[in-house]
Amino acid sequence: MSQTYLISGASTGFGALAARALAKEGHIVFAGMYSHDGNTSRYEEEAAAFARENNVDLRTVPLDLLSQESVDAAVKHVLDTTGRLDVVVHNAGHMNYGPAESFTAEQYLRLYDVNVVGCHRLNIAALPHMRRERRGHLVWIGSSSTFGCNSPYLGAYFAAKAAQDNLAQSYASELAIWGIETTIVSPGVFVTGTNHFTDAAKPGRPEVAREYADGPTKDLGEQTLSGTAQLPPPDADPQIVADTLVELARLPRGKKPFRMIPDLTRAGADAAAAVIDSNKVNQFRRMGLLDYLEVRL
Repeated sequence: MSQTYLISGASTGFGALAARALAKEGHIVFAGMYSHDGNTSRYEEEAAAFARENNVDLRTVPLDLLSQESVDAAVKHVLDTTGRLDVVVHNAGHMNYGPAESFTAEQYLRLYDVNVVGCHRLNIAALPHMRRERRGHLVWIGSSSTFGCNSPYLGAYFAAKAAQDNLAQSYASELAIWGIETTIVSPGVFVTGTNHFTDAAKPGRPEVAREYADGPTKDLGEQTLSGTAQLPPPDADPQIVADTLVELARLPRGKKPFRMIPDLTRAGADAAAAVIDSNKVNQFRRMGLLDYLEVRL
């Protein structure tokens, strides 16, 4: 059955790949467009060309997660043109690279704003419709780093993604009884095929970064980059994340898994996540809240 999707951060990377893969599956996909320089025309043209060449329903819509006005307008556009919104994919995010101390407090807040609060803004716009319909699906693109698979120089980003994961868990238990499903997709490291590292925020306190570069940690940045590059296999392709969303889309309502972890680095995130989620179930049982973990169909 065809579903209507809205995907944030679908100009490039995981979002663009997922938008195309889901459209080829026969879904109506609205790819949320955003660019740091404000010019998304290139990405819109690429999406339009893909739609024509493959005869699929892939559309674009401006979507700036830092603006509630932009988010509200995007959701309204989807509902006005299709009358429905079945799946929201919280994909947009931004990374940093450098010593944790070398970023300003404002940079930390911005990373949190993009990776966490931006998801909340989109939920504010989309969930009233889903709750009225008593159905829907929120898909959160998280990070395997949340489960201990983290490394130096990415501290602010990893902190934001961990916060996103916890927010998604809270939303899940509040929405299941409304008939709204939740899936957290936590990819492992990919060093090619995305713009994560090339677009990463640079330290806003460069003098501190230089101290780290000249001190006993002088080799840490390069070692982290080279070590990270060795984690995934040479043929690791971020298309696996898009394929994971296609697999998820094929599952019937009520059978969507809570977590999916497309991680080719074998870092053990799946095992760690299983422990965390099992603990949550046990805690909910003790609190008499188990009913809120089951989706009301």
